[in-house]
Formats: sequence, C-alpha cells, structure tokens
Amino acid sequence: MTEFFIPSGEGRAEYTEKRSRFLGVVHPAETEEDAKAFIAGIRKTHYDARHNCWCYRIQDGTERYSDDGEPQGTAGLPMLEVLHRENVTNAVCVVTRYFGGILLGTGGLLRAYTKAAKDALHAAGISAVRSWTACRVTCPYALFERVRAVVPVFSGVTEAVDYGASVTLSLVVPAEEVPAFRDRIIDLSAGSVTVEEGNSVQKAVPISK
Repeated sequence: MTEFFIPSGEGRAEYTEKRSRFLGVVHPAETEEDAKAFIAGIRKTHYDARHNCWCYRIQDGTERYSDDGEPQGTAGLPMLEVLHRENVTNAVCVVTRYFGGILLGTGGLLRAYTKAAKDALHAAGISAVRSWTACRVTCPYALFERVRAVVPVFSGVTEAVDYGASVTLSLVVPAEEVPAFRDRIIDLSAGSVTVEEGNSVQKAVPISK
C-alpha cells in the first residue's frame, strides 16, 4: 500500500468576520457513509445556523462538496482545496456559519471558509499511513542532538525519549528508509551507536500537529 495522509483526530476552529461566526470542524471518515453521517450530525447540532457547508475526500477517490446556500464556489470547493493542498484523504470538513448581518462578498466568503477549514485541519493534525519500522537508538548525551536531528531527515518520527545513564530514542522510520537511516547513525557515531530494529507495521503515525 502506498503512503497516504489522514486527519490524526478531530479538530475544531472558530473564525469571526464582520460579526459572522464560522465554526470549522475536520473529522476522520474512512467511507462516504461515515462522512455523510458526520455531516448529518453537525446539521442537527447547528440546526439554527444559516449555512452548514461541507466537503469530504475518501481514499477510494470519492470527493463531494456543498455550498449549502452560499454563492456557488465560495464555500465547499475552497474547503475541499484545503484538503487537496495538504494531500489529506479519509476526511470530512464542515464549516457552520452563523450570519452576522453584514454581507462579506465573494472574496470575504472564500477567505473565511478557507481559514476555518485550514485552522480546523491544523487542530486535527495529520498522520501518514504507511509501513513503519519501530526502532530504538541508545546514545550518549553528547550525541543526542545530532542523532535526534537525523530522524526527520529520513522521514522518521520520534515517539518517546528515555533519559537515563544514556539517552534512548524510541522512533518509527518508513520501512524502506531503515537501511540508510541505520548507516547514517553508524557514520555519525563512528560505529559506537547502533539501531535496534523491531517489526514493520502498516499504521497511521502523526507527523504534524
């Protein structure tokens, strides 16, 4: 399976523009049915809002969006573009607007819906789904910062650090990057530090928050 990106969890954000409140939420959705159910739940919660605009992208290629009464192209599509720019799938985004009595115009709506969606996605965080290999690296404190700096070079993620007599980093590295990562650690430590490799597992790992 090739790498793809999903929301790490649910993220919410609020944005106010000329007294209109925009409530953005991004939520994981593995199927179109999941996305539709989430949208229905938001509509029920915010039944009194002027607009509940939405979009979703599913890993199987399904994409949908709705402006829910806003001028065409000012809400659902720019929200979907936020997911496209971050290459995020299996995600549903809803932005609820409570109208503040002042018209925002096309440009203002585009900016507001884009910002609410972007901020909600940022709050959710992004995870990479791929084959990850668990690794442990134990090194002296003198090498700790250099070792830690190498991890992201190979798209790895440090999950925990144990500070004892030495420093032990528990991390995951993309399976295909492990040989090169191991060689770099050996080189920078002149062979004094090695990489303990565990199992490779297909899973989602947070890469941003």
